Amino acid sequence: MIKDVKIKKLSFSTDERGRLLEILRSDDEFFERFGQVYITTCYPGVIKAWHMHRLQNDNMAVISGMAKIVLCDLRESSPTKNEINEFVCGDFNPLLIHIPADVYHGFMCISEKEAIILNIPTLPYNHNSPDEYRLPFDTHQIPYRWERKNR
Repeated sequence: MIKDVKIKKLSFSTDERGRLLEILRSDDEFFERFGQVYITTCYPGVIKAWHMHRLQNDNMAVISGMAKIVLCDLRESSPTKNEINEFVCGDFNPLLIHIPADVYHGFMCISEKEAIILNIPTLPYNHNSPDEYRLPFDTHQIPYRWERKNR
């Protein structure tokens, strides 16, 4: 596992009325602070990658559909430099992924319906000076091939 990445296995509480899924709580061990809450979506087969933040940490969960969330550690001083983590999550495997600053990440919808991803970053988005650094999804700097494995 990439240094400072944390995973929280989520589970639904259900009754005859429906279900409830707690995602992030202020008493979770890795909770730092609240910046904002937003959702982003991804259509089937679409890749949204790569980007990272220098200042904020992300807390991501796929709340509908299925997605591969992939992380790559390019931090020079990290003991897990060049390590890649891949998480298949969503409807059938609810997870919260805590992504530390300076770790590149992206996702791909692998379900037949749109994937909806919830993010709870530790800082609000700054429209005048975004804390966002991007690489193309097919960059040679990250040794990962975005494809759906069908075997």
